[in-house]
Amino acid sequence: MLQSINILNLLLPLFYALAFGIYSYDFYNEKKIVSNSKRIVLFITLLMHTFYLISRTIEYNHPPITNKFEIFSIIAFSIGFSYFVLELLTDIRGTGAFIILFSLVFQIISSIFIEHSYIVPEVLRNRLLGLHVINALLGYSGITISAVYGLLYMLLYKNLKSNKFGLIFDRLPSLEILEKLSFFSMVIGFVLLTFAIVIGVIWLPSAFPKFSYFDPKLIGTLFVWLVYGFGMLSKIFGSLYGKKVILFSIIGFVAAIMSLITTNTLAKTFHSFY
Repeated sequence: MLQSINILNLLLPLFYALAFGIYSYDFYNEKKIVSNSKRIVLFITLLMHTFYLISRTIEYNHPPITNKFEIFSIIAFSIGFSYFVLELLTDIRGTGAFIILFSLVFQIISSIFIEHSYIVPEVLRNRLLGLHVINALLGYSGITISAVYGLLYMLLYKNLKSNKFGLIFDRLPSLEILEKLSFFSMVIGFVLLTFAIVIGVIWLPSAFPKFSYFDPKLIGTLFVWLVYGFGMLSKIFGSLYGKKVILFSIIGFVAAIMSLITTNTLAKTFHSFY
C-alpha cells in the first residue's frame, strides 16, 4: 500500500493540473466535447484523492491530519469536492477553473513537502477527530468558494458598470447566477461546518474531560457559524439579496479567516495538538 500512496502522491498534482487545464481551456474556447469531459476528469481526480486519503489513514493508522502538509492535501480535496457537489446541484460548469486552481496549488505544496512522522500524539489517531477535521475543512472550503464567486460577481458587476463587454462578460454566468452560486456554496459550507461542530461536541468530552466551552477556538468557530447562519436566514426571508448577498459572503469570509488566524496564533487553545 505504501507504494500506491507514493504513486498517488505524485499523480494527484498532475490530475488536478489536467482538470484545471481542461476547465481553463473550456472557459476560453467553450468546446462541447471539452465541456462534457471536464466533469469526468474532476470526478476521477477526486476518486483518486479519496483512495489516497483512505490509504494513508490505513497505512499510518491515523487520519491524515498530523501535520500541515497532510492537511493541505485535505484542503485541496475539500475545495475540489465542494465545487464538484455545487456543479452537480446547479449544472453550471463555466467557473471551475477559478476554484480548481486552489486545489492544484494546495496539492502541489502537499505532494512536494509531505512526510510521515512516526511519533504521533495519540489524540490524532482518533477516527472521530479525523471526521471532525475533514468536515470542518469541507465547511471552510464551501465558505471560500462562496467568497470566490462573490469576487467574480464584483468583477463582472464592475465590467458591466464600465460597459466593458469582453471575455469576462462572455464567459462568466450572469450576476443572478453568480449570486446563486455564492449562496449555494455558503449553504454547503454551513451544513458541513454544522456536522463538524456536532461531531466535535460528541468527541470532545471523552478526549478532553477538563475542556472549557470558553476555549477561543470553540468561540471562534461558533461565531463563524452564527454569522453565516444569520446570513442564510436573512437571504431566505428576503432581507438579503443581490449585491448585499455578495458583500455578506466576502465580509463573512474575511471574518472567518480573521477568526482562524486569531484563535490559531494569538490564543491558547487545546486544539494545539502538535
